[in-house]
Amino acid sequence: MSISGVARGLALASHPGPTLAVTTFTALLAASAGHPLGRGALVTSAVLTGQLSIGWSNDLVDAARDRAVERSDKPIARGDLPARTVRVATGATLAACIVLSLACGVASAAVHLLLGVASGWAYNLYFKRTALSPVPYAVAFAALPAVVTLALPAPVWPPAWVMLTGALLGTGAHLLNALPDLADDEATGVRGLPHRLGAGVVRVLAPAVLLAGSVVAALGRGFDPPGVALLGVCVALAAVAVQGRGRVPFVAAVGIALANVVSLVVSQSS
Repeated sequence: MSISGVARGLALASHPGPTLAVTTFTALLAASAGHPLGRGALVTSAVLTGQLSIGWSNDLVDAARDRAVERSDKPIARGDLPARTVRVATGATLAACIVLSLACGVASAAVHLLLGVASGWAYNLYFKRTALSPVPYAVAFAALPAVVTLALPAPVWPPAWVMLTGALLGTGAHLLNALPDLADDEATGVRGLPHRLGAGVVRVLAPAVLLAGSVVAALGRGFDPPGVALLGVCVALAAVAVQGRGRVPFVAAVGIALANVVSLVVSQSS
């Protein structure tokens, strides 16, 4: 297999969408928190390597299931990418994540490794099959702002409302992420909370949870003009999500999630 083929396979198996989203979120948080470019890149790299290890381990764990439902977007299941290659890449990025996290400081590393990365792995190995499937997402997203602020020269915890908004954002992200694969997951015995609730309930619940995060963010910001404006956008998007058809609810819920990210990023710089 060519080097470019391996690279393409690894990129696809890394869950590139969520990995890129979380990494970009981290970079924005680092910049708004006042990290200089080099330090911000260090924190972002630590999160990126952790996300890569989580994404690759997910595809390794799910390879047999993905084969059973003939997932065309999974290079391991298709036989296009050797599982051994992914195992080596997973181990290498996990080791790099530990080193990079420790370089950000002990407090930041502890939160990132024990609450962020460990939550992602715990989801892959156990929680995704249980009614508690949102918990790792909630914990990891709540911890992410703390990973950034605890890496500052004078480490500090973010406000509680920021972490609560992150937890609600993570829960909503899990519900949205599960929606497209509900049928395939059910067929192979995976029954997390979204599967138990059903697609109809999840399409309403996801924007509701994300909107709750918007309310918390607005309260935490003291209902300042930007916070009120973002909350208004989120309320409008929630109405669209509840009343829309087809992919409209999904797109509207993603819009609410993005508005919450903007609110958290802006709060870090104020």
